[in-house]
Order: sequence, then C-alpha cells, then structure tokens
Amino acid sequence: MFDNNRLEARIDRLERKLDLIIKHLGLPSQDPTPNEEIDELIRQGKKIHAIKVYRNLTGCGLREAKDAVEARERHLR
Repeated sequence: MFDNNRLEARIDRLERKLDLIIKHLGLPSQDPTPNEEIDELIRQGKKIHAIKVYRNLTGCGLREAKDAVEARERHLR
C-alpha cells in the first residue's frame, strides 16, 4: 500500500519539474491542474469542497480524500 503523503509529495515535485520544462520550452501555459484547483479551495478555506473535488477526480473514498487534502493543506503552510 502506498503512503499517501509520499505519493502526493512525489506528484507535487513532478508537476513543478514539468512546469519548469514547459516554461523553458516557451510553451503556452496550461489550464490549472486539478491540484492547483484544490490548493486554491484550501486557501479560500473551502476544505469540504476541496475534498469533494478530490473525490470526483480520483474516485477514492471520503477518508482517503480527506487525508490527501489535509496533507496538501499542511504542504501549503
């Protein structure tokens, strides 16, 4: 079984690297990633909505989504 926090951290690192590659190549920026949408909801204090979005994107259960969103919330602080 995967450690959710490690997986989220790895995804975050990969996304940052991909953003740097896109910027370096001069490609147009993409639409916000799902993680950016979730991060913005967390910043706005809409954690429940962020959990719903996460569940819709991943199809995971409530507990897993809550844990993932809370891990992202800790990462943003």
